[in-house]
Amino acid sequence: MDEAAASRHVRKLFGDVAGRYDLLNHLLSMNADRYWRWAVAREFRHLLGRPSARVLDLCCGTADLSLALARQGTAPVFASDFSHPMLALAREKIAGAKLSGHSLPPVVSEADALQMPFPDRTFDLITCAFGFRNLANYRAGLEEMLRLLRPGGEAGILEFSEPSGMLAPLYSFYFHRILPAIGDRLTGVSGAYRYLANSVDRFPGREKFMEMMQAAGFRGVRVRKLSGGIALLYIGQRPFP
Repeated sequence: MDEAAASRHVRKLFGDVAGRYDLLNHLLSMNADRYWRWAVAREFRHLLGRPSARVLDLCCGTADLSLALARQGTAPVFASDFSHPMLALAREKIAGAKLSGHSLPPVVSEADALQMPFPDRTFDLITCAFGFRNLANYRAGLEEMLRLLRPGGEAGILEFSEPSGMLAPLYSFYFHRILPAIGDRLTGVSGAYRYLANSVDRFPGREKFMEMMQAAGFRGVRVRKLSGGIALLYIGQRPFP
């Protein structure tokens, strides 16, 4: 498929599974996804605690990470996705969320991560949890994130990976056989969670993706393993001029 067709496919797929998306995330990860998003928010609390900072959560889905970011500080959080059904659920969740007195509820916007409607150098932090691999063009996605960051700003991209060592065969069997079967049955959408496994398989390996971030202009690129490497948090900074 070309990039336009790939984008349409992803938009439809996530629209189709939106109603069961949260349930399946928590069920299929055995609630580890809650910890992963909390860990991302804690990683960037040095930025989230600045009232002058601005934060963008790309491919926000139903806003779980957006809310985790909001709870870690005082910085305004903008939650963006191009799936309208996902954002409808995000708005409901944000409206019912319990936040501390100093935390602001995330502001939701519908937009394509490859063509964001914000000026250059708008944000101090941009995050993306389990959505970057769905972009039709990884290089363009990284360049758009870099464009939107202020000098010294940081990006955090959370993505699935496959652990190494003794856990690897068991995890691979679960991820490629059990998870797609459960996901398809509970959503009623054939192939939806087969796509998840395939998209993880297609995503560049750790070293390759770090090289892609560096080639796009990020500096200080590093990666943090979560849950033994089942999830990886890639971190990079926009350099000062």
